[in-house]
Amino acid sequence: VQLQASGGGTVQAGGSLRLSCKASGIVFKNYDMGWYRQAPGKQRELVAELSSDGNSDYVDTVKGRFTISRDNIRRTLALQMNSLKPEDTAVYYCKVLGNTRYQYYWGRGTLVTVSS
Repeated sequence: VQLQASGGGTVQAGGSLRLSCKASGIVFKNYDMGWYRQAPGKQRELVAELSSDGNSDYVDTVKGRFTISRDNIRRTLALQMNSLKPEDTAVYYCKVLGNTRYQYYWGRGTLVTVSS
């Protein structure tokens, strides 16, 4: 499996970014997917998840600001991030969720920096 996140960058507080994750080597449509982030000095946390049948959930700190989506034909996972805050600064990773053979795989992340 390969999961390649992209779309990060530096943005001012209140701005928006759209992250994308391209999956290969996996039957993408069959798996629940999620976006994690890891801020400097903090543990990695799951911020958004999207099941194979389209159910989504978010950590409270991003509800109403972030939207997760997927394109099963293009095998991509997206995260639209609006009203960004400095505390959203982190490296963001996409990941296959659940107890699967891919559960320990972490692809390359993408850095999001939000300036105040």
